[in-house]
Amino acid sequence: MSQPLINKFVVVGIGLIGGSLATGLKQRGACAEVIGIARKSDTCIEAVNHAVVDRAYTSLQEIAGELGQGDVIFIAVPTLSVNAVLEEIKNCVADTVTITDGASVKGSVQRAAEGVFGMVPPQFVLGHPIAGSEKSGVTAANPNLYENHRVILTPLENTSASHFDLVTRMWQTVGAEVLSMSVAEHDEVLGATSHLPHVIAYSLVDTLAQDIKNPNIFRYAAGGFRDFTRIASSDPVMWHDIMRANKTAILQSMDLFIDNLSRLRSSIEHEDSDYLLNVFSRAKEARDEFTLMLAKRHTVSKGE
Repeated sequence: MSQPLINKFVVVGIGLIGGSLATGLKQRGACAEVIGIARKSDTCIEAVNHAVVDRAYTSLQEIAGELGQGDVIFIAVPTLSVNAVLEEIKNCVADTVTITDGASVKGSVQRAAEGVFGMVPPQFVLGHPIAGSEKSGVTAANPNLYENHRVILTPLENTSASHFDLVTRMWQTVGAEVLSMSVAEHDEVLGATSHLPHVIAYSLVDTLAQDIKNPNIFRYAAGGFRDFTRIASSDPVMWHDIMRANKTAILQSMDLFIDNLSRLRSSIEHEDSDYLLNVFSRAKEARDEFTLMLAKRHTVSKGE
């Protein structure tokens, strides 16, 4: 039997993101053992009972002495909680252990690591899987969540090549396409394509629920509303942290969107038919092109 890619895989935060990677690696035989770390003992018990992990603890320190070269720690906690995990890692984890994360904002993670260690350690490979669901918690773990999805790694000049290679192969094992870009570019791109849509979805649902005084407002909502607002069911704590951590990029995207929305409002008010048709036509063309791009990517990934 061949040696697994990873010896011990330690997931800190056993929710959708961490639990899905854990079960994905387990089912594919890519690690010898999966260990979970969660703040609450009930979560640890639930994770073991659902076979998301093999064993679980409420503190990383309890198993840190077991870890060495060939082991991986995956930090899958809300963005603003990463700092506390790094503090614990600094105090008890050997520098031979590969460390990576799944936070949606890389600049804040880089700053947290620099604050804790003085620099981002070579063993720490910053990353972000572009996959998710409105579901959360241990029971949301899906071993196939990352298939045909992209994972962005944002290595720094001092990132160890061997640790980067291990993290790359880890994600590829669960079916993901791995890309690299700078920390700054990642946060700018995700601020526009992921974080801004969540702002809009949360705001729209809250506006309809709180500000429009019509008891039938949701009763007659159709599939378009359901599809557009699905992401407003995502974990509020996680998205609260993302908004604070990537504030600059999100505000820039929001300002552009608000300006465009204001122009659209004016065109509706003044019945500017040409402007409306131009905006809607451009948007349809761009969306159709994006859909085609996704279809081609899916076809390539299946080898068709």
